[in-house]
Amino acid sequence: MDTDLTAISVQGLIIALLPVAIVIGIMFRWSVGALTATYATLRMLIQLLLIGYVLISIFETDKPAIIIAVLAIMLIVASWIAIRPLQQKRPQTYLNSLLAISVGGILTLALVSQVVIDVEPWFSPRYVVPLAGMIFSGSMNTVSLAAERLQSEFDREIPYVEARRIAFQAAMIPITNSLFAVGLVALPGMMTGQILSGVSPLVAAKYQIVVMTMLFGASGISAALYLVLANRSLRRSVQRPTPPQG
Repeated sequence: MDTDLTAISVQGLIIALLPVAIVIGIMFRWSVGALTATYATLRMLIQLLLIGYVLISIFETDKPAIIIAVLAIMLIVASWIAIRPLQQKRPQTYLNSLLAISVGGILTLALVSQVVIDVEPWFSPRYVVPLAGMIFSGSMNTVSLAAERLQSEFDREIPYVEARRIAFQAAMIPITNSLFAVGLVALPGMMTGQILSGVSPLVAAKYQIVVMTMLFGASGISAALYLVLANRSLRRSVQRPTPPQG
């Protein structure tokens, strides 16, 4: 199979942004956070272009300490982004997010990279860094949804056990929908990239199965752990109004 990928020109990248411009135009017209979307798009462009250059150096390193540092930075940033939707961002909330994503993400990363794929050496950046990126970002999104929903239910004075159930169910909707849709509605990024690079579709499908299971597992573990950790900190931080004395 042909393993040569077609290079994308700068003009091609600009054309790819046309649908983004249309959506931002609609958001501006309807007053739905067009500035935030514009900032997010610009930030995405800058981050990806920069990381493209950085990964060239990272992929060539033979020092495990560098890879560990990269993973630590990814966890720190992901944990902060996860609590972005919350109006009140307390240190304990961030620590809960960091612990939840770290536990769910690192355990899943270790299982997939060291047992399923059997990466050699164990810190091989070409495997570990991309896998960690998928796992940590999936956990980040699920924790973010769980945190926002838990806070909303708690503010409505819903009992914790019921609020936890609602938050966990809502947080798992995107990844569960992905399980239903993969292969029928969508060919995910990793599978598409492998096929475009010339890998057999069957081999790509096996890798995608691993990706989907690791995302579901890491996301669920991280969200559940966050919801457990958040119970005590929420009760300490939120002051409920005292009913008037009759």
